[in-house]
Amino acid sequence: MNTALVDHYRCPDSFADFELKGQLSDDSGYFRFGPDTICYGRSASGFRTSRADGRLYDALGDVTTDGSNVLLPFDPTDVINNLRLERYANHYKHSALDRWKQSLRNAYYVLRPLMHVNVRRHVQRAHLNGWQNLCFPHWPVDTTVEELCEQLLLLSMKAKGVDTVPFVWFWPDGAQSCVAMTHDVETERGKAFCSELMDIDDSFGIKASIQVVPEGSYNVSAAFIKGIRDRGFDVNIQDLNHDGHLFRNREEFLVRAQRINEYGKAYEAKGFRAAVLYRNLDWYDALEFSFDMSVPNVAHLDPQRGGCCTVMPYFVGDILEIPLTTTQDYMLFHLLNDYSLDLWKAQTELIMEKNGLVSFIVHPDYIIDKKAQGIYRDLLSFLRQLRGEKGIWVAIAGEIDHWWRARSKMRLVDHDGKWRIEGPGAERAKLAFARVVGDRLEYEVEA
Repeated sequence: MNTALVDHYRCPDSFADFELKGQLSDDSGYFRFGPDTICYGRSASGFRTSRADGRLYDALGDVTTDGSNVLLPFDPTDVINNLRLERYANHYKHSALDRWKQSLRNAYYVLRPLMHVNVRRHVQRAHLNGWQNLCFPHWPVDTTVEELCEQLLLLSMKAKGVDTVPFVWFWPDGAQSCVAMTHDVETERGKAFCSELMDIDDSFGIKASIQVVPEGSYNVSAAFIKGIRDRGFDVNIQDLNHDGHLFRNREEFLVRAQRINEYGKAYEAKGFRAAVLYRNLDWYDALEFSFDMSVPNVAHLDPQRGGCCTVMPYFVGDILEIPLTTTQDYMLFHLLNDYSLDLWKAQTELIMEKNGLVSFIVHPDYIIDKKAQGIYRDLLSFLRQLRGEKGIWVAIAGEIDHWWRARSKMRLVDHDGKWRIEGPGAERAKLAFARVVGDRLEYEVEA
């Protein structure tokens, strides 16, 4: 029950003592934990619903203590996994409506190469009709996992009568948050623009991860890969052929996954991203990559709805998931018709409030024209300013993977009344403290 909280904070186990209160229900559903935190899973009290937009039972009122232990009417690790792995979305997958949408999606990808981009926009906007009315995950950024962890740690601290808990800070060198830029190359035109795009990134002192389609509409040569890496950019695999069918059925996926893995080895790529962010995390054990970047934080504007409800990386088996936490450039420019930084800035602010990862997808294919490219340059200027003024860590995906894996193995050890971080990579780690301030937590990073 304590695993998710301890992994989130990398705090000593002794500060997270939770026990289950009662027998869990056979069914899973939505319930609340406080006024604003929506959970999904089994519970031992109250009721659960199949929809997040109805009246939800508040399980917080059923929390009790037994000495210094907190008794919960649900398993927090299971609930957090249900959010990160999008288990709450599973009950939609086998409905008649979902099968009808799947048939339409298959037809769309057959006809997509013949469609002008304006036609594609109309089809996509029709699919998105009503997205503004979705209440869960919370738009434009969902931090349910972080909020739940904060609530649980606060309950544990109060039960133990302590006002301070030490933990390993989230980012290296005490950085407040992290920023990651990624570029998905979809077409020959986008590939041809990559060199100029890297020039733009370099002019702002920002490196990016570039994802290539191995069997797509353009040739991925060894010279192309080398040219990217020689400039300090990262290269990862994007799908197999970008036809939208990678996860259509398990048998076909396994065949494709084998070829994808072979390309990963040939390109020496550590990371993967599925085309159009289609995903099935239950099948990821067939992928031989160190990290994945296919799961949105909030997927209201994506063809596959859902979202991981966290702004932090997390593990899916042995693969580190580096979630996409902001709106894609294509969605912003072509579906919302928004050529400004307003949404990206709002999302960045919300993510930084939780000290999370601000990650972007900007396609070279969609920022060739001057209008979109101007917005992208403004974004890079904004990120450069954050790095200078707020101490944000700007990193490529491979660096985030390396850090998060190292942090996951670090532990805090009490040496003569002083906490010390131990483990490989600890020289970049910072000791932090969670402190009780009224009915909330505040974090302090040791200098």
